Amino acid sequence: QQNESAQTAPAQTIPAFTFYKVKSGVPFTNADIPKGKKTVFILFDPSCSHCQHEAAALGKNYAKLKDVNIYFVSMNDPALQASFLETFGKELVGKPNVAVLYDKNQDFIQKFHVPKQFPANYVYGADLKLQTSWDGERDITKIIEAYTN
Repeated sequence: QQNESAQTAPAQTIPAFTFYKVKSGVPFTNADIPKGKKTVFILFDPSCSHCQHEAAALGKNYAKLKDVNIYFVSMNDPALQASFLETFGKELVGKPNVAVLYDKNQDFIQKFHVPKQFPANYVYGADLKLQTSWDGERDITKIIEAYTN
């Protein structure tokens, strides 16, 4: 845990937000998160190689992650995000608990956190409270542990 002032620490509970589903443009808000599960937000950039590696590793381990809400969130143009999972995490495509979301209004950096590196992972419990977060690359076994324990 880095020693950060309160303002720069990640949101301790999931804040109100509106993102947009990349494929359909349909709004997706905090009220749309399925209840009773852990929820992970991955702030990413489609061109970042670390983000691509993480998506690939998550895809290969999908069986362990099917009970976790996983949201890939990016401020990049939806056209740049549209094929991200198909290209790098194809096992995640079309899964009911996985979505790629466009952060059109920069809600994430205004309400959740401004990370130093991508991918930035934020793991919230079923109680919507922050359990852990980290910036940048991390070993997939540690990622799965954080997502599922």
